[in-house]
Amino acid sequence: MKIKAGVIGCGHLGKLHIKNVKEIEEENKDVSLAGIYDVNTEEAATLADKYGIKAYSTLEEMLNEVNAVLVVTPTTTHYSIAKETLKRNIHTFIEKPVTETLQEAEELESLKKEGTIVQVGHIERFNPAILAIEKYNITPLFIETHRLAQFNPRGTDVSVIKDLMIHDIDIILNLVKSKVKSIEANGVGVLTDTIDIANTRLNFENGCVANITASRISLNKMRKMRIFQKNAYISIDFLNNTSEVFRLSEDSDTNIFSMPVNNNGKDYKIVYEKPTTDIKNAMKYEEDLFFKSILKGEEPEVTLHDGKEAIEIANKIIEKIETNRSL
Repeated sequence: MKIKAGVIGCGHLGKLHIKNVKEIEEENKDVSLAGIYDVNTEEAATLADKYGIKAYSTLEEMLNEVNAVLVVTPTTTHYSIAKETLKRNIHTFIEKPVTETLQEAEELESLKKEGTIVQVGHIERFNPAILAIEKYNITPLFIETHRLAQFNPRGTDVSVIKDLMIHDIDIILNLVKSKVKSIEANGVGVLTDTIDIANTRLNFENGCVANITASRISLNKMRKMRIFQKNAYISIDFLNNTSEVFRLSEDSDTNIFSMPVNNNGKDYKIVYEKPTTDIKNAMKYEEDLFFKSILKGEEPEVTLHDGKEAIEIANKIIEKIETNRSL
């Protein structure tokens, strides 16, 4: 099978996707970038000239010629575009958040036919820092995250929950693997009419608690997650692509840096590890996995259902904040 891919959307993220897919095309003979489409035809034409590809004049024209697309447009357009691609059984990568509403995500699920690959662009799932801890048994009891960013007008068409916090919501749901029992949340709009800074507490049915803070009006950037579980503490720095693990071990022969400790009369060592991975470009890696899922006919790493669950929790957080603000 030959993948003929199209990128829909030539904004900031669209440009990065186009560059990556062109690189993948050079590395994988089964993938080709057929062309790009954007409502801004001049921008699309400029990029098409740069990469030597086709700029489609209409979305319809593109969908008639490709069998895979990457939807990199404003969130408000995700549903209408994906609805058309799925009706045609076109494999579809959709940037996060998957849709604006839960109902839209559910409708896309109902349109998706067996064998059609739909992957949602929750890029932090592929951050080297999170990939590095895959070898560990992660069973969180408490999670704390801080995702802080400097103000940037790009992305303010949605609240900070859907712009930034949703990254951590998706990762936490994937790590905890339990239903959310209750939500507490507060937030305010400072520079926009939507929510610019927010804090939420997710209480899971298995007893895990996640405290999540997101802000897009901070002086300094921060993207950190701290995981506390039985006999281990894991620190993840998404900004610097690094992870640190502190865990109790009975292994007396370990060559890893460690410190002895006695727990209830039993000798342990507090072992420190800094795991690494070879993956460097998270966006290119997630795109590559999308194409491999198509070629192998396998479910992608981040499914449409995953995207739906993340947007469901994000919307519940927004509803809780709006309710609290109106009191």
